[in-house]
Amino acid sequence: MSSSSETTNNGGIQIHHSRRLPDFLQSVNLKYVKLGYHYLISYLLTLCLVPLMAVIIIEASQMNPEDIQQLWLHLQYNLVSVVTFSAIVVFGFTAYIMTRPRSVFLVDYSCYRPPSHLQVRFHQFMEHSKLTGDFDDSSLNFQRKILERSGLGEETYVPEAMHYIPPRPSMAAAREEAEQVMFGALDNLFANTNVKPKDIGILVVNCSLFNPTPSLSAMIVNKYKLRGNIRSFNLGGMGCSAGVIAVDLAKDMLQNITQNWYFGNKKAMLIPNCLFRVGGAAVLLSNKGSDRRRAKYKLVHVVRTHRGADDKAFKCVYQEQDDAGKTGVSLSKDLMAIAGGALKTNITTLGPLVLPISEQLLFFVTLVAKKLFNAKVKPYIPDFKLAFDHFCIHAGGRAVIDELEKNLQLLPLHVEASRMTLHRFGNTSSSSIWYELAYTEAKGRMRKGNRVWQIAFGSGFKCNSAVWEALRSVKPSPNSPWEDCINRYPVPLQFD
Repeated sequence: MSSSSETTNNGGIQIHHSRRLPDFLQSVNLKYVKLGYHYLISYLLTLCLVPLMAVIIIEASQMNPEDIQQLWLHLQYNLVSVVTFSAIVVFGFTAYIMTRPRSVFLVDYSCYRPPSHLQVRFHQFMEHSKLTGDFDDSSLNFQRKILERSGLGEETYVPEAMHYIPPRPSMAAAREEAEQVMFGALDNLFANTNVKPKDIGILVVNCSLFNPTPSLSAMIVNKYKLRGNIRSFNLGGMGCSAGVIAVDLAKDMLQNITQNWYFGNKKAMLIPNCLFRVGGAAVLLSNKGSDRRRAKYKLVHVVRTHRGADDKAFKCVYQEQDDAGKTGVSLSKDLMAIAGGALKTNITTLGPLVLPISEQLLFFVTLVAKKLFNAKVKPYIPDFKLAFDHFCIHAGGRAVIDELEKNLQLLPLHVEASRMTLHRFGNTSSSSIWYELAYTEAKGRMRKGNRVWQIAFGSGFKCNSAVWEALRSVKPSPNSPWEDCINRYPVPLQFD
C-alpha cells in the first residue's frame, strides 16, 4: 500500500492510494547470485580442467607416427624411472586399499510401535495425574500447560503400569516394558532382514535410566540365544544422543519410563512426565562389502561433542531427589542455551566435512573480516541445506525443533519429520531420530544419493551427529511405525 498527495486549485489536498506487491526482486536476485556462486565454486576445478584437456587433445591429434616413435624410444631409455614410478603407484594404491576404514552400511532398522491400548489422551493424562493425589493444583496446571504447548498429539503411548490408578511402577513392570520394546523391535528387524540371531557379532543396548542386573544386553542374548563369543555392551546414562554414539555398531535403543515417572511437585522435574513416551528402535549395521547391495544407507560421518567439563552443561539434565525425597530428572532453564552452544561446537567440526567449498569460503571470509578488521559483520551461518537433503532433529520437544529450525535457517519441510514424530510418538529418547527417518521413507521422499543429517542431544551434555547416504530409493520396511497413519500426516499444529 502506498499513498501520494497533491494540492488542488481550491487549496484542498487529494490523497491517492495505490496497492503494490512487495519488491521481491532484490531477494530473488540475491538468491540466484548465491546459487550461481555456489555452482561456480563447486565446479571450478572442472571448469579449469576442460580447457587443459582440450589443449592436450588438440596437441595429441597433431602428432604424427614419427612423434609417437620418438616418445616410445624416450620411455625405453628411461625404463628404470618408469618401472620405479609404476612400483610406487602400485605400492601406494595397495597400502591405501589395505589401510582405509571399511564402510559401514545400515542394512535395515525397525521402530517399535506399542499396542493401541497404551495410548494416552490429554484428558486421560490429566485425570490420572489428579487421581494419584501426588500433585498439587499448581503442578497440575503446569502439566496441563506443558501438554497443550508441547507439540504432542493424542496418540502417544505410556507404559502399562502408568495406566493404573494408582500407578504401579516396579522392577518387574520396568523389565516387562523393556522386553516389550526390545523384543518387539528385534523380532520385526529379524523378520524383515532374514538375519539369524546367531549371525550377530556385536550387540550394543542403550537405555538411559533403567539398568538392571543381569543387563538389558544379557536379556537379549538369553532371549535370542546369541552366540557365546558375541561382543555385547550396555550403555546407561548417556541420554537421548546415545543412538548416534553407538551408531557404528549393531545396536538397540529404548527409553524406559516405568521406574522413572516423577510423583512430586518440582516443576523442573515434571516436564519429562509430559514429554517422554514409550518407544525404541533396533538397527542392523554391517561392515561387509557383500551387504552393500541390500543395505539402505552408508554411514558417511559421525561427529560427537561433549560439554561435560562445564558445570552448567553437566547439570542441565540431572537425575536427583526433590525436597520430599522423590526421584526424577530435572531440566535446567539454561537447557536451550547449552544445547545451542553444543550444536555450534558440533557443526564447527561437521561443517568442513560436509559443506561445499562455496559455503566454507563465505564462512572463512566473514570470520577473517570480523577477527582481523574488527568489522561489524554478522557471523555467517552456513547453508546446510546445500549439504543435506533430509534432517532428523531429535524430537526432544517443540522448543528444540523451533530453535534448530531458526538457527539453521531450515524450511518447514525440513523439520516436518521431527514435528510429526513428536506429535505421533512423543519424545522416545535416542530412538526418535529413527522414527523420523521412517517418516521420510514412508512419505516416499528418500532418493538414491540423498544425504541425511541425524542430530541428537543428550544429558552430560552432548550433541552428536550422524550423516548417512541413501544407496537406493528407499521404501519403508514392512510393519513401519507409520504404516497405518502416514496418510493422515502432516497434521496442522496449533499452539496457544
